[in-house]
Amino acid sequence: MLSPPTAPSPDCLTRRATLLGAVGLLALPVSALAAAPLPQPVEVWPDAAPVPGGIARLSLGPAAARPVAHGRVGDGDVPLLVLGDAMEWKALVGIPLAAVPGPASISVQLEGGGLRQIAYTVAPKRYREQRLKVAPGTVDLSAEDTARYERERAHLEPVMATFSEPLPQLPLRMRVPAPGRRSSSFGLRRMFNGRPRNPHSGMDIAAATGTPVLAPLPGRVIDTGDYFFNGNTVWLDHGGGLLGMLCHLSAIDVKPGDWLKTGERLGAVGATGRVTGPHLHWGVMLNRVMVDPALFLAA
Repeated sequence: MLSPPTAPSPDCLTRRATLLGAVGLLALPVSALAAAPLPQPVEVWPDAAPVPGGIARLSLGPAAARPVAHGRVGDGDVPLLVLGDAMEWKALVGIPLAAVPGPASISVQLEGGGLRQIAYTVAPKRYREQRLKVAPGTVDLSAEDTARYERERAHLEPVMATFSEPLPQLPLRMRVPAPGRRSSSFGLRRMFNGRPRNPHSGMDIAAATGTPVLAPLPGRVIDTGDYFFNGNTVWLDHGGGLLGMLCHLSAIDVKPGDWLKTGERLGAVGATGRVTGPHLHWGVMLNRVMVDPALFLAA
């Protein structure tokens, strides 16, 4: 399957449309100016939401070549997704759910050497909480399950660190990978028997077993497997550190190395892994942190 054709950035398209529209208006007779439609801005995805679990969209300015930018995640620097063209480049920065609100920054490599810091602010956001009571012994893992989970985590570390050439498709508007009700939203903080667990790192979509699961954006399959928590899972590389994770599948119809176009089938909804019923868990990762998939969807 072929990669999509190159396309200019939506921000540059907006400026060009405005400029060309203004030139066109100047060429019109005065009597026609009042009736002439104004150029419409081009919509941009993902939405900018500089909050924990959200995305900051930072201007890097013009440059002949794509700038190289890095952000701080945990104890190290990771490459960032940079999109645009010579008129203007933008860095898309995934913000960890655990990020502390306040000042933050990224670094951009300069052509002559050295680094330029670009500052931004992480705004606070409070996610909904859910308190559940479950049978004792169902929350903590056994020694055998813990060992399996640790093996799987080690296997997935290089998968989650995948960074390939950014896809040229813009805007990065995704389609919902399966029809159904959103049964659990990103960032939900669960308490089991009064004990906190990791916030929900994706979007759950309630659907019947066997419902087709489709690629939300063009991408390459970089991993498939059956995991303790996530069950049958497909990982997609959308380019530039933007990854997709689709979990609890009843069937996997692709293999690592396959290229998918938007809307191509990759599997089917199921109830594999540690779940209570059939549904699709859809996660979106940007620069190695999980971000809210809803930011990539039209309202």
